[in-house]
Amino acid sequence: MPKRTDIHKVLIIGSGPIIIGQACEFDYSGTQACKALRKLGYEIVLVNSNPATIMTDPETADVTYIEPLNVERLEMIIKKERPDALLPNLGGQSGLNLCSELAKKGILDKYNVKVIGVQVDAIERGEDRIEFKNTMNSLGIEMARSQVAYSVEEALGIADKLGYPVVLRPAYTMGGAGGGLVYNKEELSTVCARGLQASLVGQVLVEESILGWEELELEVVRDADGNMITVCFIENIDPMGVHTGDSFCSAPMLTISEDVQKRLQEQAYKIVDSVQVIGGTNVQFAHNPVDDRIIVIEINPRTSRSSALASKATGFPIALVSAMLATGLTLSEIPCGKYGTLDKYVPDGDYVVIKFARWAFEKFKGVEDKLGTQMRAVGEVMSIGKTFKEAFQKAIRSLENGRYGLGHAKNFDTMSKAELLKALATPSSERYFLIYEALRAGATEDEIHEITKVKKYFLTQMKELVLEEEELKKSEGKLPANEALISAKKNGFSDRYLADILKVSESEIRNKRLELGVSQRWEGVHVSGTENSAYYFSTYNGEDKNPVNTDTKKIMILGGGPNRIGQGIEFDYCCVHAAMALKKLGFETIIVNCNPETVSTDYDTSDKLYFEPLTVEDVLSIYNKEKPLGVIAQFGGQTPLNIAAELERNGVTILGTSPKVIDLAED
Repeated sequence: MPKRTDIHKVLIIGSGPIIIGQACEFDYSGTQACKALRKLGYEIVLVNSNPATIMTDPETADVTYIEPLNVERLEMIIKKERPDALLPNLGGQSGLNLCSELAKKGILDKYNVKVIGVQVDAIERGEDRIEFKNTMNSLGIEMARSQVAYSVEEALGIADKLGYPVVLRPAYTMGGAGGGLVYNKEELSTVCARGLQASLVGQVLVEESILGWEELELEVVRDADGNMITVCFIENIDPMGVHTGDSFCSAPMLTISEDVQKRLQEQAYKIVDSVQVIGGTNVQFAHNPVDDRIIVIEINPRTSRSSALASKATGFPIALVSAMLATGLTLSEIPCGKYGTLDKYVPDGDYVVIKFARWAFEKFKGVEDKLGTQMRAVGEVMSIGKTFKEAFQKAIRSLENGRYGLGHAKNFDTMSKAELLKALATPSSERYFLIYEALRAGATEDEIHEITKVKKYFLTQMKELVLEEEELKKSEGKLPANEALISAKKNGFSDRYLADILKVSESEIRNKRLELGVSQRWEGVHVSGTENSAYYFSTYNGEDKNPVNTDTKKIMILGGGPNRIGQGIEFDYCCVHAAMALKKLGFETIIVNCNPETVSTDYDTSDKLYFEPLTVEDVLSIYNKEKPLGVIAQFGGQTPLNIAAELERNGVTILGTSPKVIDLAED
C-alpha cells in the first residue's frame, strides 16, 4: 500500500485517566492506531498519563512518554522528538482539546507539525456549538432550536424564550459533562454554572427539549478523496433524554424504515464531508416519529464509545482504518477479503447486536439512580444473537450484577402495577427490569409507551418473554415440557434463570437440554480489512459455523467483563499480556469476553475470540467445543474467579491459582 513520503514520525496523544465518558475505548482506539501506523512503517511517539493501559506498554509505540497531558509538557516532547505529524482524534476529547490549544498557541506551526486525521478548524466545526450550528445552517440541515450562552444570565434569557424544559450542552466536553436537562430557573442556574466551568471555551448551548424522540446514530468513515461508507446504523432503544452512553441500543436499526435510514445517511454524508474529518465520525440524530422530522444533535469528529461498539458489532476496525486513512491512503486502496476493497463495504451481518450499560449507583449511598443527558455509565456490555430476544437476554446475563434474566430484580415483583408505572416516570438504571415486572403486573404496551416513550416493538418483545416465563413457571419443581425448554433456550433464557424460576438445579436444565440436542452453535463476524479473520458468538437459533482444530495446544483466558468501579481496564491489560506470553510459548490462545471497549476483544489479540457472557453456561459450552488444555481465570479480575470453582466441578481444568486457594484468599 502507498504511504505519505512527507511524514516519518507521528505523535499520538492518549486519553489520560479513566473518567466517566472517557474510558478504555480510547486505549483500544489508540493502540489500534499505533498498530496500523507501525505496520505502514511510520515511527510513533506516544504520550499518555495512564499506567493501566496497553497503549503505554513500551512495545506499542517506538517512544512512549508517561507524562501529564498539558500543552507545556507536549511542547517539550515535540521540541525533543520533532514529529512530522500529530494524530489527535483517536485519544478522545483530551487529544482534540490539546490539539486545538497547541494550534492556537502557535506551537504546531513553530515546530512544523502537520495535523492529520482531522484539521483544527474541523475540530471547531464539530465541537464548538456556534461553529457547528453555522455549518448545519449552511448545509440546510435542521437542528433543535437553540442559542449559545456565555453566562448564567444569558442562559436564563434564552430558556425563557424557548420554554422549559431545556437541554444544556457545554462545548468541548465528553459524556455530556457539565450539562443536563433542566426544568426551571433554579436548576438552570446550577447546571449552567457547572457547564460553563466544564467547557474549554466557557460556552453552553441552550437547546429546546426533544424528549421522547427516537435517538439514532451513524458511524461514518471518510477518506481524503471524500469517499464515504456507513459502518453501522445504531438505534437507541431509550428515546432522547438519556445520554447515548447510558442508552440501551441495537445494531442494526430494528424499527427504523429504509426511507428514514437513507435520509439519515444522506445528511450524515453532507455533514462529514463539510467538516472534512478523515477517518471515523459518529453522527447523532433525533427523529420524531409523529411528524417525521429529523434533526442533527451533534457529531464526534473522533473515535468514541459508539465507534468501539460499531467496530465490534460489525467487525470493521474503525480506529485501525482511520489511522491508515489519516496518512493519505484511501478506502479503495485498503484490501478486504470479503468486499475486495473497503470502499465496497456495506453492513450486512445476519444477527442482532445489543449494547447495555453498566452502572455503579450501588457504590454510592444516597446518590439518586436517575439517567439524563449527563452520562452515568461506568462500562457496558455487548451481546450478539440471531434475534432481539436472544441478544437482549445475553446482554442481561453479561452485566455481572447477579442477574441472569429480566425478572425478579430487587423487590420489583412485589410492587403493584401503579407503583411500577410511577417508578417508570423517571429513567433509571432499573428501567427495563421495572418494565418487565410492569408487564407481568398487567400494564399494557400503550401505558408503558406513554410514560417512557420506548417503542411498542421492544415492549411487545418483552411482553412475549413475560408470557413465556409465566407459562414455564407452571412446571415449578420439575423440568418443563421438551418443546417449552427448547423454545426458552431459543429466546435467550439462561440455564441459571430457568433453574431459579423452576426451582430446580442449573445442572438439571443443562443435562436435559443437551439430551434434547439443544446446545450452543457458533457463527463468525468477519473482520473487514482481512482475508478471512473472524470472531465468534453463540446462538441457539442456527447451525454451527465455527471450525475447530482439536489437535493444537490451546489455553482459554477469561476476560473481565464490563468495566465498573473496582474492576476496570487493568484486567484487560492483564488478559492481553497473558495472551501475548502464551503465544510466545507456542500455545494457541482463546479469549472469552463481552466488553466492546477493550483491546482483549480486538480480533488479533488472541488466536480466537468468543464475544460471550462470562457465565458457567457460556464458558462451559466453549470449553467443551474447543477442548483446551485448561482455563486461566486469574487475570480477568473478580468475574472469572467467581465462576472458577463451578467450572472445575464441571470438569474444567483451571490453570494457575486453584479455586480452593482463591476461596481461601477471598473468604
